[in-house]
Amino acid sequence: MSQRKTRQRPAIVRSPSKPSTNASTAMLPLGAMLLAGSLSAMAQTTPSDTLPTVTVREQAEAPEGKDALRATETGIGKGRQQLRDIPQSVTVVTEKLIDDRNLDTVKEALKNTAGISFLAAEGAEEDIRLRGFSLQATGDLFIDGMRDPAFYERDTFNLDRMEVLRGSASMLFGRGSTGGAVNQVSKVPRLITEHQVDLTLGSHAYRRVQGDFNIQTGESSALRLNAMVTKADNNGSGASLDKNGVALAYRWGIGERNEFQASIYNLDNNNGINYGIPFIAPYAGAPNTERVLLPLDPKNYYGLASDYNDSSATIAGFSHIHRFDRESEIKTQIRVGQFKRDQRSGAIRFAAAAFQPGGVAANLTNFGPDTVLQRNLHLKIQDMDNVHVQSDYSGKFEALGFKHDILAGVDASREEKTVYAARNANQGGVVPTKPRTTVGTPNDGAFVDEASRVLRVSNQYVSTGWGAYVQDVVQLTPTWKLVGGLRYDNLTGDYDAFTIPNAAPGPVTTNSYRMKVSEVSQRLGALWQPNALQSFHASAGTSFNTSGDAYSLGPSNVDTPPEKSINLEIGAKLDSADKRFTTRLAVFRSTKLNERNTDPDLSVITLSGKRHVAGFEADISGRLSPIWEVYGSYMWIPVAHVDKAAPCPPSGACTQNTPGERVGDRPTLTPEHSGTVWSTWQLTPKFRVGGGLNFRSKQKPLRSEFHVPSYVTADLMAEYRFDFENLILKANLTNVTNKLYADSLYPAHYVPGAGRTLQVTASLKF
Repeated sequence: MSQRKTRQRPAIVRSPSKPSTNASTAMLPLGAMLLAGSLSAMAQTTPSDTLPTVTVREQAEAPEGKDALRATETGIGKGRQQLRDIPQSVTVVTEKLIDDRNLDTVKEALKNTAGISFLAAEGAEEDIRLRGFSLQATGDLFIDGMRDPAFYERDTFNLDRMEVLRGSASMLFGRGSTGGAVNQVSKVPRLITEHQVDLTLGSHAYRRVQGDFNIQTGESSALRLNAMVTKADNNGSGASLDKNGVALAYRWGIGERNEFQASIYNLDNNNGINYGIPFIAPYAGAPNTERVLLPLDPKNYYGLASDYNDSSATIAGFSHIHRFDRESEIKTQIRVGQFKRDQRSGAIRFAAAAFQPGGVAANLTNFGPDTVLQRNLHLKIQDMDNVHVQSDYSGKFEALGFKHDILAGVDASREEKTVYAARNANQGGVVPTKPRTTVGTPNDGAFVDEASRVLRVSNQYVSTGWGAYVQDVVQLTPTWKLVGGLRYDNLTGDYDAFTIPNAAPGPVTTNSYRMKVSEVSQRLGALWQPNALQSFHASAGTSFNTSGDAYSLGPSNVDTPPEKSINLEIGAKLDSADKRFTTRLAVFRSTKLNERNTDPDLSVITLSGKRHVAGFEADISGRLSPIWEVYGSYMWIPVAHVDKAAPCPPSGACTQNTPGERVGDRPTLTPEHSGTVWSTWQLTPKFRVGGGLNFRSKQKPLRSEFHVPSYVTADLMAEYRFDFENLILKANLTNVTNKLYADSLYPAHYVPGAGRTLQVTASLKF
């Protein structure tokens, strides 16, 4: 959280009297040694027993990250790469933008990238959609390039930046969606001693304390500690907050031939939850094509006081970088994670007509304080343990008269998930009765004894997989580069479902299913870079996602092959003459070639569907003048079609299929326009102001015939730096107009976006 200071990288120190045999091999972890054995020949121009010692200090840092909205480098393409050298669209949300807009969660940070929408999923995990295609359900969220499970609420307290890769990404990461991938980049220790503590107070008794402490412990070693505690009566959309996190990392050998890092991360959430409130018919007898939002304050909470959404993530990691020379290195990472979720809540629905005033079903014309609401039950209790290991090599060399920039890697993983269910009364359990409430009595304090429920294991899933990839960027001419990549993935998933009778505690029946996947993914692209300020690209890439994406299998999908997709893109990255401002442009077409559908005759999942989207996107970031800084991200999807859908049922009445679309429909959760803009002005050396907009056009919820209205929200910021410069006071006013809008959508309910909130942050640097 502290200001970056520039460190210069000295030239490579070559000492012929110090052979490097031991330095180049003896300290490599096993995974790195295996990969290095097959690739090191491409990276070395002298035999390994005479390679001179290499000392590489930290590279001079560009004005980005904490100091700017503009970014020039990324790690999402595997290895450290210039954004201009990736033949695919990448949007980077830097730490400065996260701080400027007070983006405390990954979900809020994602709203600052275009093309994002949210499904309020059955487990309330808010499945993330990019270009209308699911990300979170297919496991396309990563931490430092390694897969991150999808069922805990993520915080930004330990994030240096967030990177969004758009389009197919299976060549890099293995199984994944059509839409893209999101990489969360963790803060790392740096060779400097400086600290920052932030205290934020705000609406709804919001309190947040965050500390970032970086200590240089030696010439090439440092320790970094990030910690956070947050509490609030309400997050502005009906859920309380009570969470804390800590991340500790120690890094040594920084910039030297062998660099290491060990880290531990823990995040505990004991939050409330607004699972969702219902859409309402505008008048009695309105068809399903007409539903509107409730005219309610978004902070109103209609769940029980005993509802909660507890989750935790504990992640231990170790990494090693071995630098063969200035142009080539291999990075090996090992990560062990333990994740838990215990959610006791439920969607809110209108009670039946018999319980409503006058015995008439609720609609907007009779909606009022006495309208009765039903509290439903949705439990989500699960544990997950995973282990990920990967080695990534990056290097440059010359062969056959061309310059080559190679990326190659291997990875392996084991993921184990256990899901629990509550027994009913006949099975030996306890089912508390949830009382009804009325619209006029939010936060009524009613509760049930959630601790009385008796749990059992419902199902468990274990998957093991490995993959290997290689990509080469060939410099054909001084201005043209050709990109080609291949990846092979092998995955085995074992799923056990445990059932018991509805009226007895046993016996337990076990049904087991196995999925085996073997897939190849491709990437092909071309780059034209006529000068240092312009880069144009064209690319094609494929992706696949398996039937067991949600860690569940059954007789209907166990033998269903993976869905496959292809992304085509033409784009450009253009820098201003002073390299302080960047514009990124792209046109794209993303196609899911064989979407899963349920066959109505056989009750099995088939790959009978197809859909595509095509559009234009643009990002801007950087300084238009020394005092004016701008960030923007916009996506326009004028073309979005369901090309093939599930067969019509035997009755011949062809309505909506399982995904909720028919041939010719616009896919759900695919707004035509979406994006954000943020701008700040340094009015005086001490005083800075900012403002921005977030917007989405209308869209359909899943399996629905009606549209949710478009919306635009506005945010403001003012910041004052005191004379001694180490104390900054900042105020953020979000959703200035208190706009009522639906943030996450489901067929019968939605989670409202937060209403107007004010937060004031004091930042002390020392």
